[in-house]
Amino acid sequence: MSTRERSYTINGVTRRLVVADEQTLAEMLREQLGLTGCKVGCDQAVCGACTVLVDGIPVTACACFAAMVEGATIETIEGLSPRGQLDAVQQAFVECGAVQCGFCTAGMIMSVHALLRRDANPDEATIRHWLEAHVCRCTGYSAILDAVRIAARRMAREAA
Repeated sequence: MSTRERSYTINGVTRRLVVADEQTLAEMLREQLGLTGCKVGCDQAVCGACTVLVDGIPVTACACFAAMVEGATIETIEGLSPRGQLDAVQQAFVECGAVQCGFCTAGMIMSVHALLRRDANPDEATIRHWLEAHVCRCTGYSAILDAVRIAARRMAREAA
């Protein structure tokens, strides 16, 4: 097992961490940095609960070696509200009741952020496509779709 110091920009802060070659990104975020919003559900890249953004792209952190993303910009759910105030996507999820037990919520919100950065006004098919990598056992998904549409409208107003 080889370990060495590696550099990452995590939620806007550059950090140097000692990381083993076989350590997953989820392990690094949760165990070394205490960023527990990245949930490990299936540990097989199937449920989406551990989704974070790596250079703006949704990545399942349980199946990604931290060494593979050395030098990358990583965004987690904790980075969306550094002052404790919910952002537009988080607020829409709460308002629409799209949070239920909350286990899958952080991963979904991260994917929604990536989607809305690429497409400010996605249609329902696009939203469904972007969320198909996420499993939610509580909401039935309609509240999640509503939340994405509301967040898209709010973010478009804020950008105008």
